[in-house]
Amino acid sequence: MAGITVVGIGPGSLLDMTPRARAAIERAEVVAGYTTYIRLIEPLLAGQSDKEVIGTGMMQEIDRCRMAVEAAASGKETVVVSSGDAGVYGMAGLVLELVLQKDAAKRPNFGGVIAGVSAVNAVASVLGAPLMHDFAVISLSDLLTPWETICKRAEMAAAGDFVIALYNPKSKKRVQQIEEIRRIVLKHRAPETPVGIVTAASRAEQSKAISTLADFTKEPINMFSLVIIGNSQTYVKEGWMLTPRGYGRKESGL
Repeated sequence: MAGITVVGIGPGSLLDMTPRARAAIERAEVVAGYTTYIRLIEPLLAGQSDKEVIGTGMMQEIDRCRMAVEAAASGKETVVVSSGDAGVYGMAGLVLELVLQKDAAKRPNFGGVIAGVSAVNAVASVLGAPLMHDFAVISLSDLLTPWETICKRAEMAAAGDFVIALYNPKSKKRVQQIEEIRRIVLKHRAPETPVGIVTAASRAEQSKAISTLADFTKEPINMFSLVIIGNSQTYVKEGWMLTPRGYGRKESGL
């Protein structure tokens, strides 16, 4: 029976995509994904006119994944692509839910999830080494999560001195949420705490900025940005953001 596999394509550059992910896309009969992500993998689809592409816009995730599951159930080898890692704010959960909802006799084989480089990992590598200690990842999109819950999670992460990575930090409609998160974290961290911002990580238009907790919202931030707020030990030196892990600090003098 044909199957459906969820593929993490990485943050954007084909160089950051795993060989396993490339192979799955190349052998698939159907490729489904958000149109922006389909454009990122167009070189892998070129010259394959027999390959069916299901591309839909933002906010059409359920329809897109349902079409992909039906394509697999009809006997076509199908992949659903998701940026970064498909299991981190990606399509892995939705696809698996839809597959498991189908009657077992009509259910396509679930081929699993092919891991990709998550945006938080790509952004950390651009900034230096900000994730060397415990960290929390929080999305500021309140489309699927109540804003009160997001604020509570930010409060707990800040109180616990976690490095905090913020997905979906700001959009044209959501401009005040990140200011509220800044105020929450400032209750627990010094104003000079380093904050790194990377937009379009690993893509041609990539940009990077390092600021402070007091001032980082003055930097350009959009839906393609990811923000990393340091913990109480994070520092910046020669343009690199670093959270020390603590390896032999007393013995080595670090």
